[in-house]
Amino acid sequence: MINCQNPPIDRLIVFGRYPVPGRTKTRLIQALGPAGAADLQRQLTENIVETAEAFASGRGVNVEVCFEGGSEQKMRCWLGPDLSLSRQAPGDLGTRMYAAFLAAFQRGCRRAVLIGTDIPELRADHLKQAFDALNENDIVIGPSRDGGYWLIGLNRPARLFEGIKWGTRVVLGQTLALASGQGLRVKELDYLTDIDTEEELREWLPDWTEKGPYVSVIIPALDEALNIEKSINSARNRDAEVIVVDGGSNDDTVAQAIRAGARVEKSSRGRAVQQNCGASVARGKVLLFLHADTRLPQGYINHIFDGLMDPETIAGAFRFKTDLDHPLMKPIELATNIRSRYLKLPYGDQGLFFRRAVFERVGGFPEVSIAEDLFLMHRIRKQGRIGIAPLHAVTSGRRWQTRGLLRATLINQVIVAGCCLGISPRVLARLYHVPETSARPR
Repeated sequence: MINCQNPPIDRLIVFGRYPVPGRTKTRLIQALGPAGAADLQRQLTENIVETAEAFASGRGVNVEVCFEGGSEQKMRCWLGPDLSLSRQAPGDLGTRMYAAFLAAFQRGCRRAVLIGTDIPELRADHLKQAFDALNENDIVIGPSRDGGYWLIGLNRPARLFEGIKWGTRVVLGQTLALASGQGLRVKELDYLTDIDTEEELREWLPDWTEKGPYVSVIIPALDEALNIEKSINSARNRDAEVIVVDGGSNDDTVAQAIRAGARVEKSSRGRAVQQNCGASVARGKVLLFLHADTRLPQGYINHIFDGLMDPETIAGAFRFKTDLDHPLMKPIELATNIRSRYLKLPYGDQGLFFRRAVFERVGGFPEVSIAEDLFLMHRIRKQGRIGIAPLHAVTSGRRWQTRGLLRATLINQVIVAGCCLGISPRVLARLYHVPETSARPR
């Protein structure tokens, strides 16, 4: 809410919503996928808020984001802690807009202008024209090419939002008819386009039609015929591509990966090498590295998207769980999740995900013989926040069964400590006499 006791005489209301895949920009899901459409809404909103704040600076104009969906905490994490926020009133679009205008005038605003969040052509001078027009007119309206409007401004409450067929090509005409019937003076601005359909997207933002998947799931594999299909199936999603990077399997891993619908690449052996190879051919904005014996939770895309809505969050992982039903496994899982949350050092079999630009900036996984995941996370946590999604990635308990729970856990903890202390991975591998091809902390 607005914190200032003496509010500015003018208010610029940004009407939008918190992006959620599958619920945002639904008419563009066919073209972009659920997460792609939500990501477009995220970028358009950020651009609009930036334009609005640049215009308002020094003009005595309060910018208020009037939102639906999400929470105030999530909105502040996304758009900034100092932003003026209010939640949209219940009801249809007209009811919600009227309530926002009424709240502005009740707070003493002289002029109030409301804009949407999907107008790529919007510039600061459009907003200046709108406020200036209200000095001599009762209403200012920015008509859209689809028959609606991208801006509406008032200098006093007016009944312009009742009986409108929202989402149709008659919105502008009905609104102007209501204004004329009340004897209100109207100023029309330039026609602009708000992005709602695939045709509008292709015309005004053609680069978005060439966008790849939102997430690239990269699975390094070596003789994983028993697990690879389950791992791939857990990762399959409209917003994801699945890339299996085989390190020279002697079993049926490659054939099963192909049958399961994954793209298969081949590289030299070594988990770090294979993961970096997969990253080099991936097309997603987010890179998710998944071990071949680990399964992702349902809805994992939405949790990655939500976690990365915070601009300061650059990487993340899921909570840790195994498929091993043993009473000692529960405290081990609990301790791992506590360490992941507070030390920001999740294991690779928790499904590590990164903003692509950040992963590339740090040079990818260090191609070491052991603990490449921990060494990378130790490096990357200095770049920004690491989030832990609330769902579990479930990994095989086979290594605990093979080595014994206590011995495997001790090895893991010493490797974590060695990573934090900067001990060479070669020293760690020799110290514990673990073969390099299987020395992976779990």
